[in-house]
Amino acid sequence: MDKDVFSLCFMCSVRCPIQVGVKDGHVNWIQGNPHVAGIDGRLCPRGSAGKSLLYDDQRLQSPLIRVGDRGSGNWRKASWEEALDYVGTRLKEIKDTHGGHAIALGERAQLATHVSKTFLKALGSPNYFSHDALCKGSMNTACRSMFGYTDGQMGINYANTKHIVLYGRNIFESINVKEVNTLMDALEKGAKLTYIDPRVNVTASKAHRYWMIRPGTDLALNYGLIHVILKERLYDAGYMDKWAHGLTELRDFIKEYTPEWAENETGIPAGEIKSLAREISKDKPAVIFHYGYRCANHQNEIYMRRSILMLNALMGSVEAKGGIFFKKGPGAEGGKPARKLVEQEFPKITVPRFDKVGTPDFPLPDPAHGVAQILPHAILTEDPYPIKALINFRLDPLMSIADTNNTKKALDKLDLIVTIDINYSDIAWYSDVILPESTYLERTDCIQQMNGLKPMMFLREKAVEPRYDTLEGAIILKRIGERLGIGEFFPYDTMDELVDWQLEGTGFTREDFAKKGFVSYGKSPIFWDRDDIPFKTPSGKIEFTSSLLEDAGFPSLPPYAPVNEPPDRQFRLVVGRTGLHTHVSTQNVPYLNELMKENLLWINNTKAADLGISDGAVVEVSSACGKGRIKAFVTDLIHPEAVFMVHGFGHEAKLAKRSYNQGLSDALLQENLYDKVGGSPAFHDTFVTVTPV
Repeated sequence: MDKDVFSLCFMCSVRCPIQVGVKDGHVNWIQGNPHVAGIDGRLCPRGSAGKSLLYDDQRLQSPLIRVGDRGSGNWRKASWEEALDYVGTRLKEIKDTHGGHAIALGERAQLATHVSKTFLKALGSPNYFSHDALCKGSMNTACRSMFGYTDGQMGINYANTKHIVLYGRNIFESINVKEVNTLMDALEKGAKLTYIDPRVNVTASKAHRYWMIRPGTDLALNYGLIHVILKERLYDAGYMDKWAHGLTELRDFIKEYTPEWAENETGIPAGEIKSLAREISKDKPAVIFHYGYRCANHQNEIYMRRSILMLNALMGSVEAKGGIFFKKGPGAEGGKPARKLVEQEFPKITVPRFDKVGTPDFPLPDPAHGVAQILPHAILTEDPYPIKALINFRLDPLMSIADTNNTKKALDKLDLIVTIDINYSDIAWYSDVILPESTYLERTDCIQQMNGLKPMMFLREKAVEPRYDTLEGAIILKRIGERLGIGEFFPYDTMDELVDWQLEGTGFTREDFAKKGFVSYGKSPIFWDRDDIPFKTPSGKIEFTSSLLEDAGFPSLPPYAPVNEPPDRQFRLVVGRTGLHTHVSTQNVPYLNELMKENLLWINNTKAADLGISDGAVVEVSSACGKGRIKAFVTDLIHPEAVFMVHGFGHEAKLAKRSYNQGLSDALLQENLYDKVGGSPAFHDTFVTVTPV
């Protein structure tokens, strides 16, 4: 029987709405949902490759229990009952001996995140952490310090913008289909794009203005821009009079940070800095200084991200058409959101988190995501207590946390490592038990509550039956929970029952999703009255001087610390994305692997010549914590102080045969440095030596 199924892609975390064509029980084609504006039937390369993931014979096919040393690849196939009994028994032993807090769970946040958090809360463990912590923890903290909202509660109105400034946000290679299409439409209507990055990439090629900034000096650039805006009174005076808290302090602070000073730091001419400030102010408030997505570059990350938010505030672009806005939920239309399991009552947890977030040692990061890079340290030192078990749900700490060798040392100290995944990830390869999850095309999933200018709900509907002996992640966690005596927190037996439970009280049913794959709470975009914006800061205003920071003992406006040049014959390692892969998860997908099998090391042509490195030559890259080999891409399209590689290559899982040992993992080289105020890793603060082989 032929059918079309509306669902949600999951080849990356964006979850673009899709339409799946099914013929005789097989996926025949996938396209973007034609009913969703900005998608209009289109997909990115990763979304188009979803069918090849479904029919890949190298993905996980059954539960596996390790029989050799960790990382040896020696497994035995197990039934679900045996594997779940094994995991349940081992976790119960750990809980009974050390307490529930000895169990940690890390995941790439997803539709079933409320199930993961419920699982840990029911066990009495505070030790949930997510990929968001590794990606944008400092952005979260920066937004809360300025507006009282998290970054996840904010959005960007690309459609109506007149000028957008991107700081290394490689938007045309990331790729969020709706975001890209909407921005392209705005550019075609006359909007301007300024792009700032040490490397020329696809986004740089589409910009009206591109600056090859000296790596690590974005904060200096922003201080120079703010100086011009305040000195020449280019800001939205009426908006600032009503909403600014600490503008006088900012004005006094910024006086010494002139465009000429910024030029010495950044390499960008002072005249060009002044020109941008003057040009963009003419289009206010319909302007965007993009606050970023992967905000995990430097140890001063929170202050760099705050400076971007300050520029938006000065332009009056916060809660403005063509600017940035706060997402509206169902309540704005008189509706109710989908229910979540975490809304239940749980046993009280009195111990601190493993990363000490929320304590005087680490007061500001968001405990909803934690600080993942602290995990190896916490395991090795047993501070604040021993961690004995780790559950990985679509998150690979070996390739996502800096300093892979140290992470392995920490993992070796654990009594139990369990991974729920679709592929042979490196952490799955290093686990004691692998529990295979069904792909997004083989499962119905939890409701996606999509807040924004128009609040909506989407549903991922199963398109075909699982090809292998796999289960939904929410079912796997429920069944482990039953073996641990916490089954009552999971009031469902199937995903259909869980979705129906979530929809209770919303006024919507499963049938409402059948026509287009989503439901809307209202019809028109909602912007708040700019004279009545409910900022959630203690002052009720935009806090240039932040009570959140200062109450915790941190300055709102710290003096700028100059960025040192790399030592002789060394480079600052910079990493980023490609439009062909998602983080560390798609390198073995057949279609995508064929398009890009390995990463390359971008190196400036002048520097390469000095080192005797030719284009395509194999080089050794070494740092204080690791080394490896990779092919060089010699080019003038990167700043001389930096080298660049795409994140996610250098896999060690041998049964992922296409991606095994292809390219080099950046996590192997990166030192585990981080922003001790905001929480993000500092992935661009490692210096490497590059040597011809």
